[in-house]
Amino acid sequence: MSFSLRDRGIFRGGKLTIYSLERGKDMKCSKYSILILFIIYSCIEDRKIPNQILEIPIKTDVIRFDRKLAATTEASLPILKAEYPYFFPAQYPDSIWVAKLSDTLQREILWEVEKTFSDFEKEKEEITLFYKHWRHYFPDAAPMPKVVTMISEVDYQNRIILADTMVLVALDSYLGESHKFYKGMDSYIAAQLDPVYILPDIADAFSATKVPPPAERTFLSQMIYYGKKLYLKDLLLPWREDPEKIKYTQEELAWARANEDPIWRYFIERELLYSTDKGLAPRFLNDAPFSKFRLELDGESPGRIGQYIGWQIVRAYMENNDVEVHQMLKLSGRDIFMRSKFKPKK
Repeated sequence: MSFSLRDRGIFRGGKLTIYSLERGKDMKCSKYSILILFIIYSCIEDRKIPNQILEIPIKTDVIRFDRKLAATTEASLPILKAEYPYFFPAQYPDSIWVAKLSDTLQREILWEVEKTFSDFEKEKEEITLFYKHWRHYFPDAAPMPKVVTMISEVDYQNRIILADTMVLVALDSYLGESHKFYKGMDSYIAAQLDPVYILPDIADAFSATKVPPPAERTFLSQMIYYGKKLYLKDLLLPWREDPEKIKYTQEELAWARANEDPIWRYFIERELLYSTDKGLAPRFLNDAPFSKFRLELDGESPGRIGQYIGWQIVRAYMENNDVEVHQMLKLSGRDIFMRSKFKPKK
């Protein structure tokens, strides 16, 4: 059977047809101006957070290691090493660390981080609210780790590291997509290096501890693996908008929503759901500037469209089945799909 997204109505008059979302009343509160939790709630009146979650006693400890490092001298270095030994591997002599203290690039990174994050209070408030949700849905989880802010010389692939007792946040990977440090990067990567994504990235790191990798190697199972993680963000970050959860722009999310049906038909008619072709992950699941249908529309599509579809399948499953989230996380992708009654938007 021949099929193209153009035939399914994704193009009209030779042009891509998508909606354009206007920023409505819910965007009155800038993502950078959230100062206290009251403002967070007032921006999203339709997403009330239950008192049983708000009243969970959580204290979030934030250590600004980046600031401590910026204030360290050769004379005070032994004190910092004694306090934070995990940042100073024993195999490296002190001369290495002393040289770093005066390194021009490191000093510039620390200065740029301080300019962007002179006040980490709004991030701390949101992390605390996330911790309350995590404790609500996973009451038997380990104590909430302290948050340690640091720099990593823009190692954006490891911008969040979750350990047993701490979550490391590399602030130099969240300076905003237009920052000079990110010039020369692919734009789709730089777009994710924004302060607004600190919390979704933390949530993703936590979710990875609860979502087991798929036992099956099918494209469907991989899609639903990512769908489970995104669904957890629905529960854990209910005050955040969908574009922030999946790291799409408003326009990219509008494209995905407008074209769910032809995308789904593309997967079905090419028999991709149960395929184990390793080439499907870079085309539809991995970070990329766009998804690769190998059609004219490729440049208009957002990357990771398979993750988006998996998210909608998991949402449909949870809406149409009376199950706890813990039960859903243990199910195979096939089981979730078969019982989801998923119908793409037309």
